[in-house]
Amino acid sequence: MRTLSLLDKILVEIDQSLRVVHATAPTTERPNPAKGVQETAPLSDEERQLISKLMRINHTGEVSAQGLYRGQAMTANRPDIKEQMDRAAMEENDHLNWTDKRLQELGGRKSLLNPFFYWGSFAIGATAGKIGDKWSLGFVKETEDQVIKHLEEHINRLPAHALADMAILQKMKADEMHHGDVAMQSGGAKLPLPVRKLLMPLMSKVMTKSAYYV
Repeated sequence: MRTLSLLDKILVEIDQSLRVVHATAPTTERPNPAKGVQETAPLSDEERQLISKLMRINHTGEVSAQGLYRGQAMTANRPDIKEQMDRAAMEENDHLNWTDKRLQELGGRKSLLNPFFYWGSFAIGATAGKIGDKWSLGFVKETEDQVIKHLEEHINRLPAHALADMAILQKMKADEMHHGDVAMQSGGAKLPLPVRKLLMPLMSKVMTKSAYYV
């Protein structure tokens, strides 16, 4: 198999970014958690609007996760870390497609900022990978912790009868916890306190607030 040049890798990543933002990215083909789930009561217009905004945030979060994992995989030193990042990216694509489908069902739209979040996250992931695998893995853990926090917030904000949305977010939460645990088991290092307590929450807040409205 021919070794990819730097230009080849860049073209592959551009293709992947277009798939993530504008088309359907490759997935593990796991079943959608919402499949077959029936609502116990119809959603009101206000509830549909709220859920649509929450799902838009989660969809943008998955776009960002794609960029992050792809960037980390590109610069990872250990082959097993690269494989782990590629697998996690595939599972995040499942989330991407689940939230996209739900947005369509709700009559919502994706965030206009998705391309910026993808490439911003890609740059962060590639930089973390360059610094070292243990820090890259630690960054995965902290990122997943931030994602879990906003998923829990969204779950608590859902109407009790929004069972399809609940099923999707609960499965996403379980996957994010798994990704974080695997990262630490693979040798991830705990990030410095200012990064964990200031930088990561700030980045998460910027993404969630902007995607909610735009």
